[in-house]
Amino acid sequence: MAMTVHCDIVSAEEKIFSGLVEMVIVAGALGDLGITPGHTPLLTELKPGPIRLILQNGEEEIFYASGGFVEVQPHLVSVLSDTALRADDVNEAAALEAKKLAEQAMSEQNSEIDHAMASIQLAEAVAQLRTLNSIRKKMGK
Repeated sequence: MAMTVHCDIVSAEEKIFSGLVEMVIVAGALGDLGITPGHTPLLTELKPGPIRLILQNGEEEIFYASGGFVEVQPHLVSVLSDTALRADDVNEAAALEAKKLAEQAMSEQNSEIDHAMASIQLAEAVAQLRTLNSIRKKMGK
């Protein structure tokens, strides 16, 4: 049996996942980060994007996080995010619409437009679509 570490994925509303995993892969602020049992303790910021879990049985589960933090302790990996969803719950049509609206807002030269907020919304929409693409690749679609 492979070594495991306990992982919790928590959003502002609820605990999304809790269980033993062989590996956690997250979109860290400085790039993707793979966490396995025995990883050095750390705390780092997350970018919006997929969270991939390799479960005890070798199966993979994919989640989406809008950003947040990951904390690694000797026997626990905690992913904390304002918004976290199972990837199957991501609404592709809504993500495409949000991407379109954010791109429009960023292209307008109106001083009333908050470009920072539009940039954040664009990053989140693109991350949701990237998460959906990860699922499609996993399923061979």
